[in-house]
Amino acid sequence: MSIIEESRPATVPAGVPSAHERLAELAWIRDEVVQGPAANATELQHARGKLTARERIDLLLDEGSFCEVEPLRRHRAQGFGLERRRPYSDGVVTGWGTVEGRTVFVYAHDFRIFGGSLGEAHAAKIHKIMDLAEQAGAPLVSLSDGAGARIQEGVTALAGYGGIFQRNARSSGVIPQISVMLGPCAGGAAYSPALTDFVFMVRGISQMFITGPDVVEAVTGAKVTLDELGGADVHAGTSGVSHFAYDDERGCLADVRHLLSLLPANNRELPPSVTATDPADRRCERLVDLVPANPAQSYDMRRVIEELVDDGDFFEVHEQWATNVLCALARLDGHVVGLIANQPGVTAGVLDIAASEKAARFVQMCDSFNIPLVTLLDVPGFLPGVDQEHNGIIRHGAKLLYAYCTATVPRIQLILRKAYGGAYIVMDSRSIGADLSFAWPTNEIAVMGAEGAANVVFRREIAAAEDQDTARRQLIEQYRGELMHPYYAAERGLVDDVIDPAETRTVLIRSLEMLRGKHADQPSRKHGNPPL
Repeated sequence: MSIIEESRPATVPAGVPSAHERLAELAWIRDEVVQGPAANATELQHARGKLTARERIDLLLDEGSFCEVEPLRRHRAQGFGLERRRPYSDGVVTGWGTVEGRTVFVYAHDFRIFGGSLGEAHAAKIHKIMDLAEQAGAPLVSLSDGAGARIQEGVTALAGYGGIFQRNARSSGVIPQISVMLGPCAGGAAYSPALTDFVFMVRGISQMFITGPDVVEAVTGAKVTLDELGGADVHAGTSGVSHFAYDDERGCLADVRHLLSLLPANNRELPPSVTATDPADRRCERLVDLVPANPAQSYDMRRVIEELVDDGDFFEVHEQWATNVLCALARLDGHVVGLIANQPGVTAGVLDIAASEKAARFVQMCDSFNIPLVTLLDVPGFLPGVDQEHNGIIRHGAKLLYAYCTATVPRIQLILRKAYGGAYIVMDSRSIGADLSFAWPTNEIAVMGAEGAANVVFRREIAAAEDQDTARRQLIEQYRGELMHPYYAAERGLVDDVIDPAETRTVLIRSLEMLRGKHADQPSRKHGNPPL
């Protein structure tokens, strides 16, 4: 007996459902949509240590704001028993809601249904919500927990992934796209998160790889676990595929909400600003002691950033990968800025392949979404070495150079200490388009360090001296005094001012306020050809 037959009053003729019967039927269907295909489906998901798709959406969005799209969609595939298994939603929950009152679109794989695998109907729902997000000009968040393509649907499932990739690329730089990995993501499916702006992963439950452990062992003989191959810490600290790694889903989704609060809805808007409680003219007296005057002595650049930004609060991106450079979002006087900084506490802050890629990607993201750039320099140069040269440090370093050169947002450079050679140029110098450049009195801007430069420039004098060590020390000081004193670059207009470190916060805020209306036209072209 159907739900309609069970609820039909005796006075209503058979075959003519009443409105109340239809409403009862709808309520039953909607309950089935939420409960899943089996009575214990939710319990099994929890037993895996994971939340359900709808529980995740509830944590991501403001309470009661979710509006679902196509919850009654079912697949139409035939064969392999699929025609007898047609659950509602087809394994993906799609819709929109709000985060802190701002519209956000979301789709979440429901692992309880076909393991969250993607088929024709499943893909069509995702395509629709991606199109709506682009048309509405609002961020898109994917909550991924799926087994890949639905094998029973064959090439149709593969075509569904192609549609997702094409939309990822089309929306790149138009709306923020955030991928939250909360389960497995294998094969071609892993390319979608790689195309988005930010990737979040949770330890123990999320993995990403193109070929799984079994294939790796069959081809190479190497035995590796899922987490060793593509777990959260691997991608957050080794491959750089993931920007963030967390211990649990709740903490992960809380930070997704925080990240969204720092991003504009689309590339036509500015990031949301707030009323600052930290005074714009606050002096940063501690900076003088935080940064040693001796260029050979290390320190933690994070402590400098904490002194400069509002309330000492910043959101670091790629914290575990390429740690010799820092990338973070923060606020200055309530306005969002992107910070790129060398980290002297890790390999002296030298630039290498990974650091160049990390910073280039971050610069490009900030430029896409109208986030001003502040670059903090303390860099001895690019990392020398055969491996670096053979692996393409020239090409990878050029990525960072290209990203800065093409960025049209407000750009400010601040030189704390060392700024040597090509690394000085690449890290947003005035010569490649920085709007303003400031330096502390401890700055040293030069082709290379005084010791190396003196050995080259004065090699004959040193070789001819009776006491070569004494001569070398004297000539090093001579070179430093003539070409590396703190005001050399300022005298030539390559630095706009040498400032008191304690006034840095005020100088940055006033400069960014002046640049807020900046408009820079780019040459007419289809697109550039960066050194990918």
